[in-house]
Amino acid sequence: MALTTQTCNIDIHHVTRVEGHGSIRINVREGVVEEVKLCIVEANRFFESFTRGLLPAEVPWIVGRICGICCVGHQLAATKAVEAAQGITVSPQTVRLRKMLNESQFLQSHILHVYFLAIPDFVGAPSVLPLVKTHPEVVKRALRLKKLANDYTAILGGRTLHPMSNTLKGWRKLPDLEEIERLHARLTASLPDLEETVAIVQSLNIPPFERETEFVSLKHPDEYALYDGDVFSSDTRTAVPVSDYREVTNEFTVSHSTTRWSRWHRESYAVGALARVNNNFAQLHPAAREVAARLRLTVPCYNPYMNNCAQVVEIIHCAHNSLAMMETLLNDGLHAENIDHVPVAGRGVGAVEVPRGILFHDYEFDASGRCCDANAIIPTSQNVNNIEQDMKDFIPRMLPKMSEKELALHMEMLLRAYDPCISCSVHMLDVTFVK
Repeated sequence: MALTTQTCNIDIHHVTRVEGHGSIRINVREGVVEEVKLCIVEANRFFESFTRGLLPAEVPWIVGRICGICCVGHQLAATKAVEAAQGITVSPQTVRLRKMLNESQFLQSHILHVYFLAIPDFVGAPSVLPLVKTHPEVVKRALRLKKLANDYTAILGGRTLHPMSNTLKGWRKLPDLEEIERLHARLTASLPDLEETVAIVQSLNIPPFERETEFVSLKHPDEYALYDGDVFSSDTRTAVPVSDYREVTNEFTVSHSTTRWSRWHRESYAVGALARVNNNFAQLHPAAREVAARLRLTVPCYNPYMNNCAQVVEIIHCAHNSLAMMETLLNDGLHAENIDHVPVAGRGVGAVEVPRGILFHDYEFDASGRCCDANAIIPTSQNVNNIEQDMKDFIPRMLPKMSEKELALHMEMLLRAYDPCISCSVHMLDVTFVK
């Protein structure tokens, strides 16, 4: 039964298959929506405080621990910020290695989200576990691809979780070229598995919901911006330097969320795979643009559920782009670089794209060369406002069409479509309907 003439309270507490504690509260009285809130109840992490007193080279390794999924991205954004503060310019070899390391994280995270967190919603499964019996080959394929992406990170960064090879000015331990060559062969051999991944997502029934919003991402004149670029807005079609990130994020607080919210040119904006594809579509690898067409992802796309499809497009892009970078690395070889550095005073800002969107890090060092101030703004804190605005727009439209159970499911799916990283923990879902 639809909710048009009903009075109900929907409390989804907490949403599963996301990182951390997030609850959805919906109150409807006689068919009128009175309250829609996405409540974030995680405790503060205090990582900015942890950096105080650290030397420059120590900062990226500490702040990478903010997240177990985006540890590479936090480390890279912090490294870029610290190098800006210290006046360090790195070599093309180091930039290439960092871009490869970043793309390994994209493959890891997107494969995890698409297969293990998002797809169960579309096939009526509470998790991936029932699919082990009903679709064993699909789960095996997911595990193969995830293992390959994990190994990619380990070969470049020294280990899968919180890699330690990257540092200021370069690489503490360069990857082995023979391992890169074997990795290239494995990634090439995985292309049929990636093709099957596209076919699966192509078969999913994506909810037909759209709400126009501002999309924010890095943009670079020469490449699909994942590592370098300025901060671009789909509203103004202009970009600002990363150092002006506070003009973009404009953080503020609300009473029902422990994370800060953001807005730029309108009430909210979105970051992440869909934002990047919308803003940088022409710079995707040709194979990725072809996949976008197969998945019916045409730009501009304002359907937040299509973020899952945008993630698949980026999987294809990163696979092909990584193969090309590996070939260049094998042709050019690798050489050791001097990574010695004497700390100095200064302030710097760095940004990279991580799977869930643009990530900013900002550090200042005092006269003794130790960190005295820090700030980090993660993608999910930028997206939370936009997610709630999506929910507020979605619910009144769907009240005449959906039951309580269907509405609750779609709100969970909407939150999961953004692939939020609220914290580093996942809790069980307990839904209670009160009339």
